[in-house]
Amino acid sequence: MKFVGIIPARYESSRFPGKPLIDLKGKSMIQRVYEGANKSEMLDEVIVATDDHRIVDEVEKFGGKVVMTSTKHSTGSDRCGEIAKTIDADVIINIQGDEPLIDSKQLDQLCTAFSDGQVSIATLGIKRSDEDANNPNRIKMVLNSNKDAMYFSRSAIPNTNNAPPFGINEFNFYRHIGVYGYKKETLLKLIDLEKTKLEQVESLEQLRWLYHGYSIRVVETNIETPNIDVPEDVEKVLLLL
Repeated sequence: MKFVGIIPARYESSRFPGKPLIDLKGKSMIQRVYEGANKSEMLDEVIVATDDHRIVDEVEKFGGKVVMTSTKHSTGSDRCGEIAKTIDADVIINIQGDEPLIDSKQLDQLCTAFSDGQVSIATLGIKRSDEDANNPNRIKMVLNSNKDAMYFSRSAIPNTNNAPPFGINEFNFYRHIGVYGYKKETLLKLIDLEKTKLEQVESLEQLRWLYHGYSIRVVETNIETPNIDVPEDVEKVLLLL
């Protein structure tokens, strides 16, 4: 099975324009993500997918592989899908381009989900803290007995006001980590699905897939690395570097 990692990287960002090119102690963020992903033992190839020539120039400068894609994509999955149409791969791993401290072991954990032939989409989850519950930027999820996602939400789920006798401390609450794997043929179907009202209400594209009947296997991890959403996030990453 051939695994290809794709790193969607947009230059324009409403909260932090140009962030793939910010300098993090001598290396751009996109270089740090690319090099971290390439340490994976399971990825056969890593490609940056961008819509801006400045990012193309940067990736080529450090010797990475990069492909120019349309400026019209609204999600990273759409950008990955454009490249998936043109490459030889069994599974596409959609890697967040704003996690310069990415741990390749996390990507390997995600890849292992596809050893189950029934899995066509997979993602990662981590046990959440109480602080995550009411933070709309922390995506919560509920799983079924197969470890497939039942729902994702920015709200605190499940509701615990009527917790059963065993108490909420014995219940596993999960938070989503936004990295995805898809079988290539599944991804090519996902990018043709129409947006749903549910997806727009929560602003979560994976709800479109659930709505249309696709299953999303969740691999539990204990690995989490910080991402850079806004300029204020840079300092915490520099301290860790």
